[in-house]
Amino acid sequence: MAKILQAESTLTDRYQTTVPDIVRKTLGLSKRDKICYVINGDGTVTIARSQESEDDPILGSFLDFLAQDMEQNPQHLQPITSQTLDRIQSLVGDVDIDLDAPLSNEDE
Repeated sequence: MAKILQAESTLTDRYQTTVPDIVRKTLGLSKRDKICYVINGDGTVTIARSQESEDDPILGSFLDFLAQDMEQNPQHLQPITSQTLDRIQSLVGDVDIDLDAPLSNEDE
């Protein structure tokens, strides 16, 4: 039978706590990592290290909506004309964006 370890922490007045060292080590947590809490049917709570996901649930839902709409209403689909493409390029052609640049505090 596996040995069960127990750790304890205290909530502050702002409902914050420090994750005990043994829990941090067991989960392999570092500063700024996210923790996932699972509330079980019996009232117990399981914590685990959150799995980083590249998937954006909002974007995924929107793309699913678009795919469904295109399937249900193919008559609404229209090719992009060369005029529309020229207009788009005139609006964004000179815009330089670094997708790897960190967001400012204002943008987060």
